[in-house]
Amino acid sequence: MINLQFLYKHVTRFLSEEEINLMQDEVDVSHSLLIEKAGKGNQFLGWIDLPVKMDDTLISRIESDAKSLREKSEVVVVIGIGGSYLGARAIIEALSSPFFAFNTSNKNPVVVYAGQNISQDYLSELLHLLDQKAYSIVVISKSGTTTEPAIAFRLLKNHIEKKYGTEEASGRIIAITDGSKGALKSISEKHGYKTYVIPDDVGGRYSVLSPVGLLPVAIAGYNIQQLIQGAAEMRKVCIETSSITDNPAACYAAIRNSLYRLGSQIEILVNYEPSMHYFAEWWKQLFGESEGKENEGLFPSAVNFTTDLHSMGQYIQEGQRMLFETVIRIQKSKQLLSVPADEADLDGLNYLAGKTLHEVNDMAALGTTLAHCDGEVPNLNILLPVIDERSLGELIYFFEFACALSGYLLGINPFNQPGVEAYKNNMFALLGKPGFENETEAIRERIYEE
Repeated sequence: MINLQFLYKHVTRFLSEEEINLMQDEVDVSHSLLIEKAGKGNQFLGWIDLPVKMDDTLISRIESDAKSLREKSEVVVVIGIGGSYLGARAIIEALSSPFFAFNTSNKNPVVVYAGQNISQDYLSELLHLLDQKAYSIVVISKSGTTTEPAIAFRLLKNHIEKKYGTEEASGRIIAITDGSKGALKSISEKHGYKTYVIPDDVGGRYSVLSPVGLLPVAIAGYNIQQLIQGAAEMRKVCIETSSITDNPAACYAAIRNSLYRLGSQIEILVNYEPSMHYFAEWWKQLFGESEGKENEGLFPSAVNFTTDLHSMGQYIQEGQRMLFETVIRIQKSKQLLSVPADEADLDGLNYLAGKTLHEVNDMAALGTTLAHCDGEVPNLNILLPVIDERSLGELIYFFEFACALSGYLLGINPFNQPGVEAYKNNMFALLGKPGFENETEAIRERIYEE
C-alpha cells in the first residue's frame, strides 16, 4: 500500500473531470506500450522492474562496501554528471541535516560531488579540501569518456594515488560502469577497483534505483532497502492498472498533458522544505531530458517556497498565464519547534505563539495554492507523510513512471537525448579533439563572424 497521495482539486476549475477522463484511452495505449515494452526506446525499460529485481546478494554487497568506505573516509567524492549523480544527491540531501558537515559527532562521511562541472575553481578547492581529509571515491560513468566526469576522475585519481600510494588508493575507489566495455571498465580492471554494473537497459536519468544511486545513498548511512521497498509499492500500483482513477502516476501524466494541450508551457515543481531542493533538480533532468525533443514538451522549472515567494512569487501570481504548479507537501516534519511568545510583541507575531513552524509553513502552502489559483495558475498537489527512505522511493518511481507515460502521450521517445550531443561536438571542435579538424575550422569561422 502506498502512502503518497496525488490530489488535483485545485485544477478542476481549469480542467473538468470530464476533460481529464477524456485522456483515458490515450493513457491506456501509452501504459500498454510501457508494460509490453513495445514503444519507442523500449531497449531502455529495465528501470520498470528494478525495485523487484534487486538481488539480495547485490544489496548486501552494496551495504558491505558502503560500510567499508564509511569506516575509512571523512569524505566520499561521488564523480558523475546528470543521472549519474543527481538521483543520489537528491536522496542524500533530502534525508540529511542541512548542517551535517558541521556536526563533529557524525560517524558517516560527508558526500561531496565532482564531475558535474568543469570549473577550475571548484575542483581546485575540492583538491585542497581532500589534502586535509581521509577520503574515497565513487566514480560513475557508463563509458568513462564523458568529458566532465572523465576530467574530474583523472585529477582525483592522480591526487589519491599521490596521497595514499597506488595500492591503497585502488582500495579507496569504486567504479560503477559498463559490465563489459569502456574506458572506465578498462581502468578498473587494470587497477583492481571494486566495480558495479550500470544495467544496459537502464538510462542514466532512470538509474537512481540501481547501484548508481544506491551505493552513494548507502555510503551516506541511509536505508536502501526501505528506499527500494517504497519504489516497489508504487511500482505495483503503476503497473497493475492504467486507470486515471486508481493509478496516481497515470492521473498526473493525463492532467499535465491536458494542461499542455490547453496552452501551458511551463510546469513548476514547488517544495516547502529546503532539503528537497536537489530532488527538484533530479526531477528537472528527468522530465527535461525525457520530453524536450521534436519541439515538444513542457519546460520543467522549480522553486523553493517560501523563499522564492519573495522573488519568483510575483511572476507566478501575475505574469504570463502559461504555467502550472505541482506542489510537494510534507505532512509531518522531523523536528518540533514552536513560535515563542514575546511580552512586548513589537513584531506583532504573538498570534502565532505556540504554533509549530510546520503548521505555519503548511498554512503558507495552502494560502499560496489558493492565491495562485485565483491568479489563474492551476495547482496539483503531491502529499508525502514524511521525508524518509520509503516515501522518497515511492516519489521517485511515481515520477519515473509518469514521465515515461507522458513521453508516449507526446508521441516521442522519452529514453533518448540526441540534443545533448550538440554542445559536446562544438566543444570538442573548439578544443581540437582529434577527428574534429573540419568542424574546428568551420566553428571558429562562425565565432569570428559573430
